[in-house]
Amino acid sequence: MQTVPTRITNNKTTSLPSYISLLIAKLAGKLILWAFLLLIVVFTLFPVIMAVLGSFKTNAEVTTGATFWPSVWQFSNYVKAWKGANFAHFTMNSLFVSLATTIGSLLVASLAAYAVDRQEFTGKKVYVALLASTMFISIGAVVLRPQFELMVHLNLHKSLWGVVIILISGHAATFFTLLGFFKGIPRDLDEAAKIDGCSVYGIYWRIILPLLAPGLGVAGLFVFRNAWNEYILPLVFTMTKPTLQTLTVGLASLRYGTSAAAETHIMLAGACMSILPILVVYILANKSFISVTAGSVKG
Repeated sequence: MQTVPTRITNNKTTSLPSYISLLIAKLAGKLILWAFLLLIVVFTLFPVIMAVLGSFKTNAEVTTGATFWPSVWQFSNYVKAWKGANFAHFTMNSLFVSLATTIGSLLVASLAAYAVDRQEFTGKKVYVALLASTMFISIGAVVLRPQFELMVHLNLHKSLWGVVIILISGHAATFFTLLGFFKGIPRDLDEAAKIDGCSVYGIYWRIILPLLAPGLGVAGLFVFRNAWNEYILPLVFTMTKPTLQTLTVGLASLRYGTSAAAETHIMLAGACMSILPILVVYILANKSFISVTAGSVKG
């Protein structure tokens, strides 16, 4: 009988063990990655979840911490927080401070970044070094007294404009954020605009600002958040005029009720409501984050 010749070839089964080990290694890497991300999410969201659940509990449940879920959902806590903290009025004060600070900081920081990046002047390195030093040297409450005395001389110590001006002056982080975005705008656009007869300020307004929109959105979000959460400055400047208190100062007054008993559940309800404006601002600025992320992978 004639036999059919056979040819020995490399069979896939010979590399099966290595393939399985590679698959296990990839799977283990993904599991470790997802476990790490899940752990980060838990640590990030757990305080928020506890605050939201605590806002629907009674004060005794929040104090003892015996239950995770509210035994009876106390929706009236939000009504008490709204009335007790004069929520609508204090929210308008916080919006004024936050919006004015955001607009002023973005204007001042963008002009400063435009001058540093596009112009040559004496002392530019010293100016940048001084701004950088304000970011790494924290003197905190030490400067409250001179800041307040300065506003007294300007007759702004009983106005929220004093708080706004002080917050705008601390624009170093916004400056360096926008300076990084300026590096990505070609200087050829400036030269072309000059040839067309555009002035320095015209270039800033007509050329730079439209291209800087993603950076302004990102920086504006952080400025708004910091101004919204500011507590010490509004507290100092509104001690003599409680009607000018911001929401953060008003929420602190919910800590104790009329009977001097701690009402943590009411304060948690007010804190949960105060988060909503930040979420709205983030949703509005979300496109800026997407634009920055998309621009970083182009080319």
